[in-house]
Amino acid sequence: MSGVDLACEAGKVHAILGENGAGKSTLIKIIGGVVKPSAGELLLRGEPVRFDHPIEANAAGVVCVFQELSLMPTLTVAENIGITMPTNRLGLFDRKAQVRRAEELLARVGCEGVNPNAWVSDLPLSRRQMVEIAKALGKDPRLLILDEATSALTSSDVEKVYELLAELKAQGVGMLYISHRMHEIKELADVMSVFRNGRHIETFAKGQRSDDQIVELMIGRDMGHVFPPKPAARSFPATRLAVRDLGWERQLEDVSFKLGEGEILGIGGLDGQGQRELLLGLFGVLKGLRGEIKIDGTPVELTSPRQAKDRAHGIALVPEDRKTEGLMLPMAIAANMSLASLDRFTRGVVIDRRREAARIDEMVRRIQIKVGSLDHPVSSLSGGNQQKVVLAKWLMTEPRLLMLNDPTRGIDVGTKQEIYQLLRALADAGTSILFYTTDYDELIGCCDRVLILYQHRVQGELVGPDITEKNILDLALGLRGGPERAKREAERARADAR
Repeated sequence: MSGVDLACEAGKVHAILGENGAGKSTLIKIIGGVVKPSAGELLLRGEPVRFDHPIEANAAGVVCVFQELSLMPTLTVAENIGITMPTNRLGLFDRKAQVRRAEELLARVGCEGVNPNAWVSDLPLSRRQMVEIAKALGKDPRLLILDEATSALTSSDVEKVYELLAELKAQGVGMLYISHRMHEIKELADVMSVFRNGRHIETFAKGQRSDDQIVELMIGRDMGHVFPPKPAARSFPATRLAVRDLGWERQLEDVSFKLGEGEILGIGGLDGQGQRELLLGLFGVLKGLRGEIKIDGTPVELTSPRQAKDRAHGIALVPEDRKTEGLMLPMAIAANMSLASLDRFTRGVVIDRRREAARIDEMVRRIQIKVGSLDHPVSSLSGGNQQKVVLAKWLMTEPRLLMLNDPTRGIDVGTKQEIYQLLRALADAGTSILFYTTDYDELIGCCDRVLILYQHRVQGELVGPDITEKNILDLALGLRGGPERAKREAERARADAR
């Protein structure tokens, strides 16, 4: 990053836009005291400052909420929130005061239901993200930096964050806001700055640039069509996956559907309606699954991911959290890519490293992973390229059924477009794709058919021109469809599965 001139005003939300690798993260790490600048000057309230450590930045009122959470999973929520500001009474640690402080901050972000004494490791990703925000508020920020702060949140939590940011603006807090969700930027930002290739390109006020103009500034080229064209309306006579009366505890209730060969089937609905459990169940992760699953017409009982991914079943799952579920961060990029497919390069106990390396090089070219050396740790890559490594890892298993859990969360528009094109190419080649996403535009633009889950059941199905935002929302909010309709659709799916 070089030659960057930027000013964030008190009481304003200043959005920082750009592709992964554009320099956004470097900028906020310099401001937050994580990285030392090699040139230039940083002014805070008009006075020059230089932070040698994040603790110094925090003391000056500069607080960061990074996309990669800083929480310690083996500590409680209260311990994580109070770790940098321990409460003392007469020189002794005051546990009760720490819990009370955590309760106050959780209530401020709208998370009264989170138990301060719960282990962070037991919380879902969306709750951990809200705890991270509460932790930041506890440092009394005057400049709050948010890096993809809503990417893992439910829609109700996003609204709470919006309300919180409005409250902070009214208090005169300045905010730098990084997000790849354009609808958030349009709603929240007062000012926007675009970065590309480590340089500041342009700063403008809200409403001065169209979405297309902003995207073109970010990527330096005409974006064209974000989503590749869908094939003409067609049926999928060969059924790759048939699910009948699938259930698990109270998270899935009598879910039935089928997925054709070469079809992209979207899974939508408000977060927490059973979508994650559906994918995990089909990947052999959940124990005690009820119902019937057929792969290529043959009933199967999936008891482990190892079994699900073997050649007989050909199932792959790109998980929700690439950092904790998809990658081994300290390991080399190449090792991460081949981890799930080593059996394909092994004879006895010997790995054919030449074949493995050739396959990895092929994937790097095919998915356009921006990488210096494949021997570097995968943690050295940008978020978008890390996600591409996860995709490559599972594509190297040559799946017939590819399942994706919100795969574009927190990555830039250019990388998203590349992933959309890849998914359509895979479908055209015969791969069946089960695609859960919280982005309605992706359901509309990518999918041949969409199932909406509501209260852990299939609420309805949308096909072709019926895949609209209004129809998706109506079903997701329970305003259309319902148990009786779902029951009829389940009966039809059962008949098709036979």
